Amino acid sequence: MTTLTMKDEKRLEVIQRVDRKELTVGQAALVMGLSERQCYRVKARVIKAGAKGVVHGHRGRPCKRRLKDSTVWRVLELARGKYQGVNDHPLTEKLNEQEQISLSPEKVGRILRAGGIGSPRKRRGIKHRSRRERRPAEGMMLQVDGSPHDWLQARGPRLSGAADDATSKVTGGLFTQAESSWGYFTDREDRGFDSTTTHTIGL
Repeated sequence: MTTLTMKDEKRLEVIQRVDRKELTVGQAALVMGLSERQCYRVKARVIKAGAKGVVHGHRGRPCKRRLKDSTVWRVLELARGKYQGVNDHPLTEKLNEQEQISLSPEKVGRILRAGGIGSPRKRRGIKHRSRRERRPAEGMMLQVDGSPHDWLQARGPRLSGAADDATSKVTGGLFTQAESSWGYFTDREDRGFDSTTTHTIGL
């Protein structure tokens, strides 16, 4: 007696449609999320064994990597007693070094959680960052930065400039050999930059 899941029933229906020439093997493989080679194998099993051919051969068999119950109980016993309060990773190291129980931290964590033992150290909550609101009026704040673009095509210095935080209007710009406080604080009119020039440069 074979019990089919909904997934098995869908695969059986698709294979039957392939057998009736309503679908190609390629189309069936796409529907089932398999490769064409896997689809041919499923079709061959259905032809040989009927409906149970869609059931995976390992279903119902115990996992070879499953831990022995005695190992699970030993880990829980140590976690509640000798190593009480120890976090998953240090506990994994203790089990390996002192108890000769070789497990991964993930496996140890799953054993502890399944046994009702939570992590002693709580994870920090995720900080939610929000974007800073722009200033409500023009002139309250200037944003200054250097431009990454090579405006003079390697024939001259780099551009540093300022833009209004509220409106994003470019308020000034100055070509300097390198970004510096001097470049940002130098009066643009004294350097020969009028508002028209700086606006057309853009940042």
